[in-house]
Amino acid sequence: MLELRLLGTTDLRGVDPAAADALLSQSKCVALLAYLALERPGTLHRRDRLVGLLWPELDQEHARAALRKAVHAVRRTLGPDALAARGDEEIGLAEGALWCDALAFEEAVERHAYEQALDLYRRDLLPGFYVPEAGEFEDWLERTRTALRDRAAAAAWSIAARSEEAGHHTVSTRYARQAVMLAPTDERMLRRVMQLLDRLGDRAGAVYVYEDFARRLKREYGAEPSAETRALRGSGRPASPAR
Repeated sequence: MLELRLLGTTDLRGVDPAAADALLSQSKCVALLAYLALERPGTLHRRDRLVGLLWPELDQEHARAALRKAVHAVRRTLGPDALAARGDEEIGLAEGALWCDALAFEEAVERHAYEQALDLYRRDLLPGFYVPEAGEFEDWLERTRTALRDRAAAAAWSIAARSEEAGHHTVSTRYARQAVMLAPTDERMLRRVMQLLDRLGDRAGAVYVYEDFARRLKREYGAEPSAETRALRGSGRPASPAR
């Protein structure tokens, strides 16, 4: 089985390593693979859509030639049956052509297999990845990256809340901290985590996650936490559960 890993370091397994490295060195090929794997998995996409997404700076003739070249590179590396087509105008990944960690992560979340999901979520989707002159693709990537990160944060919070109810306080604390790190600008999540840590008697931990959040908010946005969050920081008392 071919494996495409997009969470954290991009990797392609199950093919010749030299061929995998050659394909992954081409940003448009990586972008094409990621889009076909994650955008409505198992469906076919219009070629016009793909050339507009990845080669908007080229005229139609040259953009389609660039897409054909990328498709050829993918087929040469993954095998001739990796991509499915319908006529000359639609293309996509063949069903079962490869395993993708981002898709496996989403499937694990859907099954409520949160520990498994977080094992797959090593880092953000394609961190630091950039495709020149492809603003629409960049917008799609950022939306998809944010959605996956939000699901990871929610998964971590679910484990934290479940572990608190079961009396597994060390586990609850660990996953609560992970949840707030995965949701670095979500004050609602921050307050949930602070309240949980307070209930578990870890006031120092609650203060730490607040101050780390406040520093990040100040550094990146020149802002400070809301009055509600500041009040929770100063209260020193457990608040009612925030599920």
